[in-house]
Amino acid sequence: MSTSQVDVLCVGDVVTDAFIKLLDDRAEVSESHDGPVLSMPFATKIPFDHSEVINAVGNAANASVNFAKLGLNCGLISNVGGDSAGRDIIHTLDKLDVDTRFVRINPKKVSNYHYVLWYKEERTILIKHEEYDYRWPHFRKHEMPKWIYFSSISEHALDYHDEMIESLERHPEIKLAFQPGTFQMQAGIERLGHVYRRAELVAVNREEAVFITGGNYDDIHDLFNRLHDLGPKIVLISDGPKGSYASDGQNRFKMPIYPDPKPPVERTGAGDAFTSTFVAAVIKGNTVDGALQWAPISSMNVVQHVGAQAGLLTERELAGLLQSAPDWYKPERI
Repeated sequence: MSTSQVDVLCVGDVVTDAFIKLLDDRAEVSESHDGPVLSMPFATKIPFDHSEVINAVGNAANASVNFAKLGLNCGLISNVGGDSAGRDIIHTLDKLDVDTRFVRINPKKVSNYHYVLWYKEERTILIKHEEYDYRWPHFRKHEMPKWIYFSSISEHALDYHDEMIESLERHPEIKLAFQPGTFQMQAGIERLGHVYRRAELVAVNREEAVFITGGNYDDIHDLFNRLHDLGPKIVLISDGPKGSYASDGQNRFKMPIYPDPKPPVERTGAGDAFTSTFVAAVIKGNTVDGALQWAPISSMNVVQHVGAQAGLLTERELAGLLQSAPDWYKPERI
């Protein structure tokens, strides 16, 4: 077990994803008033192309693997069950150089296991979050991280947020990056306002920024202002194929997406790669506009592979792609 200080500890649920690649002619997507709907024949047997099981994924786990790949000393705070899936998750993280000393094994529980219906380049994920007894760890002096990267966690773990913030208030030198998950956004800013206030950096997509703040979707400056008012010094807003935006409170930038070398294979984990690469660049001392150039390259490469981690890049690989980027790939001050 390493005794060196951890650069960043990722916090959030970890899961095994079982991908099922559907045949193009055995399903279809139609539009409804609630958005696109994936349809397949009912009450029959449907052939599929193939399946792939990927261990140790989820927002925080994907970020931890990316941080390690980018050369940071990284660990994960999470929970697994006392089953084979839990053992496989820990073994996978160990192989990927993620410190697992804070991954808690729950002997009488099962590990999170999700099924991913993979149709063309998109996916529909069947999820079931297991309920664990969430406990914030007590750090010894040498275990104190420089950063906490906090992401998606169970809807029944709100008290865990309070424990984390209480711990961080005793250690003001630790910086917090917050990538809120669905349940955290639904909890609202009144309940989780202390998390936003403590955050050095908050990362969301444009729709999430509107949901959290009630701001104007069409006015990126309004969204920035409202998110900064919650407390974070740095705000990152992704906007799909339209690019991304970042603000440090003084300077605001817009960044285009990095050009895809070929059509995406599958989009799982693109957001996690984008956000964690941006945070890694900030941790390494980059400016906001410099970090904004790193992040889209990582998400571009992830969607060229199956799953959230196979396409993650080393810093050297990322720098090479940045060097070969087209002239128009640069941040624009807004």
